[in-house]
Amino acid sequence: MRKSYALLVFLLFSFLTQAQESCFTKLEQAFIKRGAYPIGDDVHTNVILSFFNSDGTSLCVTGRVRVENGRIVHIAVYYDDGTYGTYEKTFANEKKNPPLVVNGISEMIFASDNEKFKVIFIDKLKPKQKALKEYVPTDL
Repeated sequence: MRKSYALLVFLLFSFLTQAQESCFTKLEQAFIKRGAYPIGDDVHTNVILSFFNSDGTSLCVTGRVRVENGRIVHIAVYYDDGTYGTYEKTFANEKKNPPLVVNGISEMIFASDNEKFKVIFIDKLKPKQKALKEYVPTDL
């Protein structure tokens, strides 16, 4: 009985870890495959912030950002009660500049406390291309 319980806990933990890991990877693969519409200078209210942990996992949360001259200059995160709060930490890209956005995903952003994350502009993901509907013959 204990072995079964331990196996169940291990499988559940593995499943949750995979779900965390796949958040950014799935989004990145979709943007690579389908591309993104240009990101204009504006406040974008439906973005995903993917925070990368030191163990290789990621945590994705919703937020909003302001883009000026193709660079992210302000970040806010949404809370589960529908409110949002400003991301108070200072942030920049690897060269200590405001991060650029390429193909709907920002370059790696480094925060003042060594936190690192990327911003994904999910509304700018191009739609899937139409596929031909296959005819399957039935009994005639």
